[in-house]
Amino acid sequence: MKASRYRQFSVALLGGFALAAFAASAMADQVVSREQDIPDLRLGQRILVDDGSCPAGQIKEVSGAKMTATGILRVLRCIPRVGPKKR
Repeated sequence: MKASRYRQFSVALLGGFALAAFAASAMADQVVSREQDIPDLRLGQRILVDDGSCPAGQIKEVSGAKMTATGILRVLRCIPRVGPKKR
């Protein structure tokens, strides 16, 4: 009986870690103040740019959308800002 409880706990704990890792990867990787500060963008990577070019309450998101012959195609869009502004 104790072994089965231990097994259930370890499976639940592993599931929690997997869920936390998945949630962390879904968020943007980093926030920069200028688009020029973005390092090499990877396919699927999202970076928030706080340069004031979007309307109030929004922030620019730069994402690596498509692989082309010349590299990663960047897509820019304004998304709602979540939480307080960070410096």
